Amino acid sequence: MKRAVPALAFAQKAGPPSTNARGGGSAAVAGAPRNWIGAAQRVELADVRKRSVLDAKLRARWVLRGFAVIALGALAQIAHLGLFDSAPRDETTADALLPDRGDIVDRNGVPLARAFPAYSLWFNPNAMGGGPPLVQSPAVVAAALVRIFPDMNLADLTERLTAGKPGYLRRRILPEEANRIHALGEPALEFPRESERYYPQGSMGAHFLGYVDAEGHGQYGMEQVLDHRLTDHALRGTPSVLSIDTRVQGALEDELLRAIHESNAAGGGALVMDVDTGEVLGLASLPSFDPNMPRILAANGQKLMRNHITSETYELGSVFKPLTVASAIEAGTITNLARRYPANGSREVGGHVVHDDKNFGATLDVPEALVHSSNIVLAQVGEELGADRLSATLRSLGFDRRPIIELPARGEPSWPRGKWSDVTTTTIAYGHGLAVTPLHIACAYAALVNGGVWHPATLMKLAPGQTVPSRRVFQASTSARMRQLLRLITEVGTGRSANAAGFRVGGKTGTAEIGDRGGYHKDRVITTFASAFPMDHPRYIVLATLEEPKATAATSGQRTAAWNAAPVVGRVVPRIGPLLGIMPDDSHDIDVSDVRPLIANGEGE
Repeated sequence: MKRAVPALAFAQKAGPPSTNARGGGSAAVAGAPRNWIGAAQRVELADVRKRSVLDAKLRARWVLRGFAVIALGALAQIAHLGLFDSAPRDETTADALLPDRGDIVDRNGVPLARAFPAYSLWFNPNAMGGGPPLVQSPAVVAAALVRIFPDMNLADLTERLTAGKPGYLRRRILPEEANRIHALGEPALEFPRESERYYPQGSMGAHFLGYVDAEGHGQYGMEQVLDHRLTDHALRGTPSVLSIDTRVQGALEDELLRAIHESNAAGGGALVMDVDTGEVLGLASLPSFDPNMPRILAANGQKLMRNHITSETYELGSVFKPLTVASAIEAGTITNLARRYPANGSREVGGHVVHDDKNFGATLDVPEALVHSSNIVLAQVGEELGADRLSATLRSLGFDRRPIIELPARGEPSWPRGKWSDVTTTTIAYGHGLAVTPLHIACAYAALVNGGVWHPATLMKLAPGQTVPSRRVFQASTSARMRQLLRLITEVGTGRSANAAGFRVGGKTGTAEIGDRGGYHKDRVITTFASAFPMDHPRYIVLATLEEPKATAATSGQRTAAWNAAPVVGRVVPRIGPLLGIMPDDSHDIDVSDVRPLIANGEGE
């Protein structure tokens, strides 16, 4: 039997072809030249290679065509889903990326309240499957935890660990604290991750923000007001935008705190508000609290949460006087500001004797009465005006009901019941006998200077052009006259310390003894300065009030609003004016030449 020799062997063989050793036939044609046989084999090998290359190209093309078909199909599916698919989507993944509670931001997007993942310390006595709850004794473990958290009570902690009842030992712990606890080697001490509320600005704005309790519910402030919106899965991805400006808020709290320290006051409040929209850009109340520490709030919350602007009511004194004058101008009982009223420092009006702080002369006209803050003259203005007209004005300013703002803490005014007596009318005319919140006064002053339109206050940022509730209280001409008189008070009267150069501030001081069921306390006063700027085109109300300020060296031995509340405004306005687009300008001012009186020596409160 013959065996064929591979072609490659022939192509590579140097000698002549030979017969198979077993007697097989030759692999080439007998007698053929040696070179001809090698060439034939090489041609055959080239054809094999050519066919292999063609096969590889065909396979590659088919693979590419397959990938192209798959890619086109995927693109078509994506386009279909994006353009035509209206089926409900599974939002589980998207929800998982959202915080448990929505953010609260200021009007410029600065975060005021955020949710973030945090650790808690949980005691699980069954962690070792029925064995002892702790590796070490409860006393040893408690002592170790107190070294990590010095504010924890050792005896209480030891008792809780000994009782073997599962529960939280501490909420909101830092990762490094969790690592130290883990190093104790106690499986029963676990660290569940939870969503915690964090306030990046600390105690700033605590009275309007509120806080979130251990169960995740909003308490007090806007956390309570917006609780549903902040936890709604459809809304919590969009921040809730407040009207507050953190830059204004910071300046307000800083200057209020300074005034409290300088006058040794028990507390105080301050406010900045847009006169045309009622938007509150800053609301401060001191002393304050840190909403990042809900454990302290649970124990001392009621003492710390007195909002001096919205929830506390006071007889605020002489800040009422411009409102009485405006009401009298509206009613036509004041037609000539130059008319002179009897004064002499003491006079019986409306059935009771009224006193001024000093004797400013035998007679005073209306501008002089406001500049010197004369109770006697304003009592006479109130007497002429009458109970019905004065009460109607104050009702239209909202003084007969709680102030309108989103906060739940809103004080109830002490509105006199029934028909007002002459004594009630005349005392209210100069600021006594009716207790309201400083927010009532701020909204009233906005109407006094903005052309006569009253707006409720709001802590929510308004969209451009958004309409707000309003009602006309004063005519535009009355408002224009009151702007002149308020400006005059800061130029030459009791508000001089608020007269920030170039900002054209106008306002009125008020100092009143604090009253309660036991009567009025001569050693305790509430002081207020209510103002607006710039008075040639009012944009913002700035109000400051101090509770129980003392006569100190820093206040030149005085405790009236001219010496402690008005300076707050005088320092705040230059700080916030440029931030709000109002630059100091001494080149123009509101014209007060026709209301400027011949100022007598001395000054009222």
